[in-house]
Amino acid sequence: MEGFKWDSAMMILAESDPKVLFTMCPMIHFIPIKSIDKVSEGVYETPLYLTMERKGILATTGHSTNFVGFINLPTDKNPQHWVKRGSALICALND
Repeated sequence: MEGFKWDSAMMILAESDPKVLFTMCPMIHFIPIKSIDKVSEGVYETPLYLTMERKGILATTGHSTNFVGFINLPTDKNPQHWVKRGSALICALND
């Protein structure tokens, strides 16, 4: 996780600790639901990238080939709060 951390007690996104750039994301269990049942309030549509470089070849979908998709994570803040921080999930950090 870049730009935020997971608060296990509250089960929501939280501000990163000072001087901590990345934190481990908890395990996420994906459950398929109908799009009509999708919750859109109180969540941040977190972008998920393969690598830290948020660029790549533009695919026909209009997204970078490095872009995997969005994962909705619960938050008590406005989603723009996390967008301004450039918060995202990263599959592999650069060494």
